[in-house]
This record gives sequence, C-alpha cells and structure tokens, in this order.
Amino acid sequence: MSTSSATAASGSRASSPAPRQRFVQCANPTGLHRMAYTEWGDPDNPRVLICVHGLTRSGRDFDRVAAALSDVYRVVCPDVAGRGLSDWLSDPNRYIVPQYVADMVALIARLDVETVDWFGTSMGGLIGLTLAALPGTPIAKLLVNDIGPHIEPAALDRIRAYVGLPERFATLQEGIDRAADLAVSFGPLTADEWREINTPLLRQRDDGAWAFRYDPAIALPLAAPSPDAGLGAERMLWQLFEAVAAPMLVVRGAQSDLLSRETMERMVERGRAVSSVEIAGSGHAPAFLDAAQIGIARRFFTGDAAPAS
Repeated sequence: MSTSSATAASGSRASSPAPRQRFVQCANPTGLHRMAYTEWGDPDNPRVLICVHGLTRSGRDFDRVAAALSDVYRVVCPDVAGRGLSDWLSDPNRYIVPQYVADMVALIARLDVETVDWFGTSMGGLIGLTLAALPGTPIAKLLVNDIGPHIEPAALDRIRAYVGLPERFATLQEGIDRAADLAVSFGPLTADEWREINTPLLRQRDDGAWAFRYDPAIALPLAAPSPDAGLGAERMLWQLFEAVAAPMLVVRGAQSDLLSRETMERMVERGRAVSSVEIAGSGHAPAFLDAAQIGIARRFFTGDAAPAS
C-alpha cells in the first residue's frame, strides 16, 4: 500500500450512535476480574471488529472508528485490565500480554463468533499479533497501529519516565491537558478532540482531585530487562510475527519514535501477507480521529472508501 497523508477534516461524535457499555468476566491466577467493553452496531451481526488501545489509554479512543464502521461491523472496544472501567488486577505481575490475550479469548467467547478482525494500537497491536500467531486463532485480518517486534529503546525509556506516576489534577481540564501533553505525538488534534478522547481516561477522587483511571501498577512489568532478556523477547516477537498468516496492515506515524521505518519495512519483507502505510503529521501513534485515517482502516477491512448510503 502506498504512503498516505492524513489531513482531512475530522468527523463528529455528536452524530454518532451511542455505544452499549458491557462487561465480561475473565480469569487470572489469583481470581476473577471484569473487563469492560463498549459495543457499536447490530448486536446480532456476526461480523465483528475488535479495537484494542495502547498502554495507558482506553477503548473510547476508538469511538469515531467504531461509529464509522458500525454499518459493516459489530465493533467491540475493550478497556484492557487495569484501564478505563475494567478491574485492576490484584497481582501487578499479570499486567502482561499473555494475560491480555487470555482476556480477549474470553471476550470473543462472550461475543459467540468464530472469527474477528482486529485493530490494535501500540499495546493493542502486540496483543493482536500474539493472538493471531496462535494455532486456531480467531483473527482473520488485523491492522497494527505503530508497533512491531522491534521497539526503539529510546521510546521505551520515554514511556517508563511517566507511566505510573502519582499525578493529581485540580480540575478535569488540567488532567485532559496533561494527557494531551503525554500523547502530543498522536498528531495535530483540536482542543475538542483532546477532550473527547482524554475525558474517559480520568476519574474524580473522593477528595475532589482528578487522577488517571489506569492502575499505576501497570508500570511494574515495564522495568528495563537485561540486554540478553530484551534480545530474547524481541526474537520471540519476530517468531510470533512470522507465524501470522492473516492479512496485516502495519500503520506507522511518520515521526514515530517507537516504530522505525526500517522495522516497518522488515515487517513487510518478513511477514506472510503484510502491507504498510505511513501517516504524515503523526508520531506514536496515529489517533484515527479524522476521515482520512479512518478511511485507511475502512479500505483495509472492507475494501470500501466510505460508509454505505
């Protein structure tokens, strides 16, 4: 797929149908936890698209994508454990991809479908790659947004520097602005767009202050591994990637500090059915709020350039 620039005008949540808020019970080694998800479109539609967010974000990042594709799909956007409206895990060592994959398998079982398509941003892309590599995977097609088997070390250092900090905000707007500062590389979003995607990330405490919803303990498994362990993890990720048979679109923000252009090109070369697109004006990771970016996803998943009339 050719390189693309995403500069079209944004859509509007105001005209979008309201999602249904639901929960699914999942298991972990110390007990059970509930994972929240929002669902768009016909609840009886067997064609399902699962959209999974990045490390500290929530499923509400995909509201515009979900509204735009709900004419074709039943779109399901989970809050990964420890984020959004989902439960926090009692053992923070379980904030790892294998646990998230197990949770997604429980979600797909709840949805009662044989196959799904997958849109994963950053961490959500890693979860999707891992699930898609397993024998008997339900994933038929996946879009991986600004993530790959090799993650640039400087980007990991940047993320480790802020995740889990005990930040408090006097007002909701202060929290929205802080979340925007942390995600500035998403691209040139408007104040209304930042409010739209960042408000679900915040909660008001009993003392009146505002804080991020995510469990600060998600930072614990991010501790820097030894060089040998880090190389071993990357080799494993490349093995998983090469095992994925489903058609895959790799999206990269042109200024991304996490997914290099070299890694994206290696993914195209080493993957079984991989294409790529680079989005101008974005870093890690493209927000998929405007019509041009949503169009990239729609064309990949459905072959259509616009919703059916």
